[in-house]
Amino acid sequence: MSDAVTENDKKSVENVADAKSAKNAVSATAPKKTQKTDLPAGGAEGAGQEPDEFAVQISDQIESFILSVREVAKGDDPDSAVPYLLLEVSQLLLAGGRLGAHEDIVPDERYEPDVGPEPDEDDLRQRLAALLEPIDVYSEVFDPYVPRSTPVACRISDDMADVVADLTHGLAHFRAGRISEALWWWQFSYLSNWGSTASASLRALQSLVAHVRLDSPLDELDGLDTGGDGDDEEELAEEAGKVMAAELGTIGMRPTR
Repeated sequence: MSDAVTENDKKSVENVADAKSAKNAVSATAPKKTQKTDLPAGGAEGAGQEPDEFAVQISDQIESFILSVREVAKGDDPDSAVPYLLLEVSQLLLAGGRLGAHEDIVPDERYEPDVGPEPDEDDLRQRLAALLEPIDVYSEVFDPYVPRSTPVACRISDDMADVVADLTHGLAHFRAGRISEALWWWQFSYLSNWGSTASASLRALQSLVAHVRLDSPLDELDGLDTGGDGDDEEELAEEAGKVMAAELGTIGMRPTR
């Protein structure tokens, strides 16, 4: 009799253990109740949020880029500046691609909280310009989907400083615990500014590395100058006006037979 009870007790314990295991398995695989953006809900002013894995990975990549660009700008290893920047910009654009592919991130607050003065990256800009002086200026088309776009002169040093400024702004939100605000800013500024800026720089940096590795010297960079006599903007505006007139001039007119 005691043996039977003992055996039954063992089976009961096993059944309870199995039930607990099944419950834990279901809990682990069941979808969590989250907000639309899968971001943790914040408290007052969105502060004190706990970052999820996505937010941590994005912030790590962004902070790594900022630190690396500042290290390159010190000029301790000028010969490796271009390859390092190529690597860092490539990795940053991976984070940007993830932000761009993510559904729209909606911050908790309607208005963006104040993060203090905007970061001044002029020193970084000047250091990079001095470091990259022979090959800092490159030619880029502002928007590849605009018909007959005129190439414009850009600077890698300007691009890197602008990207760092955008990313640092979002990093201030992240460090203050406003995770959804940081992700919203990084996503928005990726789509509106630093994504295209970093992409243009990446093309220039990749071209430089290719010229060196393929033993294909660059031609004389005549005419590539962003510091003109002030007429460039007027010429660009006039050219843009001609394009708009050509595209919009037929609106409302009957098609010719």
